[in-house]
Amino acid sequence: MKVPEKILTILREEKNFLIATHINPDGDAIGSALALSIALESMGKKTSVYSRDPVPGFYRFMPGHKRFTSSLKNALKTDPVLILLDCNSPERAAIDRYEFRCPVIIDHHETERDFGDVRWVDRAAAATGLMIFYLIKSMGIKFTKDMATNLYTAISVDTGTFRYSNTNPGVLRASAELIESGAKPNLIADYLYESWDRRRFDLLMMTLNTLEIQNRIAIMHITSDMFRKTRTKPEDTENFSNFPRIINSVKISAVFREIGKGVWKASLRSKGDVNVAKIAELYDGGGHKNAAGFKIKADLESARKALLKAYKKINDK
Repeated sequence: MKVPEKILTILREEKNFLIATHINPDGDAIGSALALSIALESMGKKTSVYSRDPVPGFYRFMPGHKRFTSSLKNALKTDPVLILLDCNSPERAAIDRYEFRCPVIIDHHETERDFGDVRWVDRAAAATGLMIFYLIKSMGIKFTKDMATNLYTAISVDTGTFRYSNTNPGVLRASAELIESGAKPNLIADYLYESWDRRRFDLLMMTLNTLEIQNRIAIMHITSDMFRKTRTKPEDTENFSNFPRIINSVKISAVFREIGKGVWKASLRSKGDVNVAKIAELYDGGGHKNAAGFKIKADLESARKALLKAYKKINDK
């Protein structure tokens, strides 16, 4: 993977950096940001790591997670170079009301915006963490155990722990090098998949009980009342949309999560050649071919019908 020389020059020459990522950060976003922060600080640079939303509890095993802040006040005092990771629009990171010097974009999503002075968007990359892996190598920085753990987690999350079609020889070679640098696959897998809070599991059971399948699309929903009953948070729903993909007849799995009165966030997952990013784009959302999302203002039944209509539209093309 070729890292743009302009990005390497900026990282070598500048002193202060603001590393930001998208709202509701996932393992790829968190791991990429933490690893890059640790790497830059090993060079004597100063970094701030920003996310509007807190690191979910089940990702707090990741070394350095307390680096994240939800405030930009102190970071902006140093006039930092912005490095936006795992997304490519300021709106997605909730930083659109700020002006930044020389914004740098590092991302792998299929849906692309035109923000940034320097852009490295590689849709073929399995994870932003994989891009950061090659960036750190190109800088000649030796991987520490903390960097390796964060990057291995990032790659694991976005490849479904090497189950998805984006797993290729390069992914496995990079992961092997991260293991050699101290990442522990068994411990990371335990944290990701076998350390759930009971309340989160209760929410999953309630969500699965809403499952309906139509035209090979599995649809579930989560209401605000379900969060109250289980004393859970939106961050606890990560990966819920993956579960119905287990059913061999299902092509698309969707979870509608209530985020306001009459407003729903849809998380879409697909198998094979079904491109859910194309569905999401119809409603100003985006993502990857097999993982995407969008927001819709409607009642639940209308939102469900909108998804089915969108699937038919892209299928008829």
